[in-house]
Amino acid sequence: MKKNNNPPLNPFLLSGYVSPDYFCDRVQETGKLISALLNGRNITLVSPRRMGKTGLLRHAFHRIETEKIGKCFYVDLYQTDSFTSLVHKLASVVIGTLDTREEKVMKTISTVFKSLRPVFSIDPRTGEPSVSVDVQADFAEKSLSEIFAYMENAKMKCFVAFDEFQKVAEYDDSLNVEALLRSYIQHLTHVQFVFSGSQRHVLENMFSSASRPFYQSTQMMSLGCINPDAYYAFAEEKLQKHGQLFSAESFHAAYNQLFGHTWYVQMLLNRLYETGTGMITDVEVENELQQIVSDNEATYQTFLRLVTPMQRKLLKAVAIVGEVSEIQSNAFLSRHHLGAPSTVKSAAKSLVEKELLLEENGSFSVYDRFFAFYLRR
Repeated sequence: MKKNNNPPLNPFLLSGYVSPDYFCDRVQETGKLISALLNGRNITLVSPRRMGKTGLLRHAFHRIETEKIGKCFYVDLYQTDSFTSLVHKLASVVIGTLDTREEKVMKTISTVFKSLRPVFSIDPRTGEPSVSVDVQADFAEKSLSEIFAYMENAKMKCFVAFDEFQKVAEYDDSLNVEALLRSYIQHLTHVQFVFSGSQRHVLENMFSSASRPFYQSTQMMSLGCINPDAYYAFAEEKLQKHGQLFSAESFHAAYNQLFGHTWYVQMLLNRLYETGTGMITDVEVENELQQIVSDNEATYQTFLRLVTPMQRKLLKAVAIVGEVSEIQSNAFLSRHHLGAPSTVKSAAKSLVEKELLLEENGSFSVYDRFFAFYLRR
């Protein structure tokens, strides 16, 4: 029998989605998301970056497809810069996936997607031919109409997640992309949508402002931290299977240091798992945090070179405090010698826009939780 030399998968994933076995909690959020979609409500999902939006979407979509409720499409708009690139992303995800076994992708393209141009290529690894589609700018709106019609007329219900949807507001198009999308989406009855993103103020304005096309057209949903007790139960099980013990006290201390921010907690757990240390204590946690900060020191130095001296000073002050609820208060300003409230307000606004500071419900913290450790030390 051939020996399997593949090492076991580190259960604390930092990207991608494998299966429910590697997904922590989010039971209520998953149920809420799926229930809304199945009852005909579109969702706007908002949370800070690296809180776990993509994982939640993938997990919910996995459940929908496993239970054969419908077909799901995840469309990441982060690297798109125009309406045409959005349509191309959507086409690349959707084309051919709803066909029966007897139907061919080329037949679908030629009969259903008349505005799309097929592009043939050879996979350099396998040598197998493949076909993709090219969306031409002049026919992008027609292509979008055909893609939506394809899903609307499918034999199964369709669910589409547009991740990082705030990018749409940045498109330098003569079209009003929001209005154009809304004009098609509002007439679909067999296709439901999730619009997710990390820039809360942009998304809330898009979906809550009476002057915008998507005004009150979705159910708003915020994603917070994973419950610490549920997270500990998940971590404890995975570590025990690896012959490691992590006390609840040490885990919760680490969780609190990282503000429960999912990706940063996950990175720490990933590194602790890698060490194979039998008993994980505060000392092991501290050592790993120090190592992570050391590994990223060059990046953090670059961050500081890209901000003004005043912004740098404010970043360090916020890092020392951890979370600042009144960033213009006399107590905070005088303690850290930050000067006039107006200057601090301007610096904070700029740092939030650069995603170096995170503003949630009027409180400010350093966005990158490991960067905060670097600033303090």
